[in-house]
Amino acid sequence: MSTTPPPEALATDNLTTTGERAVDGGASGWLRALGPRGRRAFAGAFGGYALDSYDYFALPLTMVALAAHFGLDSGRTGLLTTVTLVVSAVGGALAGVLADRVGRVRALMVTVLTYAVFTVACGFAPDYETLLVFRALQGLGFGGEWAVGAILVAEYASARHRGRTLGAVQSAWAVGWALAAVVYTLVFSFLGDDLAWRVMFWTGALPALLVVWLRRRVQDAPEAAAARERNPRRGSFAAIFRRGTADTPGLLRTTVFAGLLSTGVQGGYYTLATWVPTYLKSERGLSVVGTGGYLTFLISGAFVGYLTGGQLTDRLGRRPNIWLFALLSAVCVLAYAHIPDGADTLLLVLGFPLGFCMSAIFSGFGSYLSELYPTAVRGTGQGFTYNTGRAVGAAFPTTVGFLADSWGVGGALVFGAIGYGIAALALLGLPETRRKELL
Repeated sequence: MSTTPPPEALATDNLTTTGERAVDGGASGWLRALGPRGRRAFAGAFGGYALDSYDYFALPLTMVALAAHFGLDSGRTGLLTTVTLVVSAVGGALAGVLADRVGRVRALMVTVLTYAVFTVACGFAPDYETLLVFRALQGLGFGGEWAVGAILVAEYASARHRGRTLGAVQSAWAVGWALAAVVYTLVFSFLGDDLAWRVMFWTGALPALLVVWLRRRVQDAPEAAAARERNPRRGSFAAIFRRGTADTPGLLRTTVFAGLLSTGVQGGYYTLATWVPTYLKSERGLSVVGTGGYLTFLISGAFVGYLTGGQLTDRLGRRPNIWLFALLSAVCVLAYAHIPDGADTLLLVLGFPLGFCMSAIFSGFGSYLSELYPTAVRGTGQGFTYNTGRAVGAAFPTTVGFLADSWGVGGALVFGAIGYGIAALALLGLPETRRKELL
């Protein structure tokens, strides 16, 4: 079980899990503290998460074209996102167990290859039902990648730097989102919609190249791997649902409240990530290039938010950081959805704080969930809670889709603010873990 070091250790802790002394000075001290093997692990997790994001956003960016091609209403269109997120819960839970049993890197390769193969398959779908199946199968890999990659890096990072290190990994989501927006703008500018959406999915083959590099260059943190191998109960679902006793603390309470936290944050986030492109194009009447321009502000805010949130989660603590940005995210959602017609400049400007807040809240997730669980079931606990949150939170985009027919997409977006309220309440049942050692 992880333990919290004494105050004097906190003041001088500068060792990574590989035993290499960290250099704390400067903005990149957290990166130097990882050591050579830790930096390769960081690059692998960063690349995997960026390409995970790219493959995910191939759907929201093409939803208008897909709806027209297959003759879909808003509810059936939203179901494509929902099925991805629901199945991702299964994929995330299985990937977590796999990470605990066979290692972080091997599990990471499996998840990346899975989401790459089925994203490409989506581009060949002849009808809506086939697309729905392929998108569900893509969710298997999509669900597992983040949890496994985050744990891989968390086990290399020192307690002092873990928040900002995992926040930097989270920023890869904005990088992949930006890449998807650029490719979307180019593909839909030069190709007709009926072919362009297919090409977007076919470009999802890129992550397969990362798997080759991971296999050759990245390995698990040695000390964490050794600790995991020594425990015969590694990768046990029963362990994360065990009630505590007078002598031994259980993990049931942690699992329940961490699942609620993930549900709230991801319900709010995926509402926006799924429907903002459609909102800009269908209700604001923006062109493909115009939508890309507005998304640039949103994505830029997201990238800065991930990095800033990582810094704050180390300085303020895990819970205060999430509380702060849950409140700010809810306020930004309400403001963004109620911008009056014709105020497109305000719509453009508000995209930055919206992206900033809804991403900064995620920065502490990688470190927080890793610190809530002991090494032997870290993958199982993190994979299950994060992706259960995705699955339950998936009801939010679908609800918005059905409400959009009567309320309009802009009006329905306010439903996402409810998710951030759930996240804030869930923190009441969880401890603070700042500066907690993982071994």
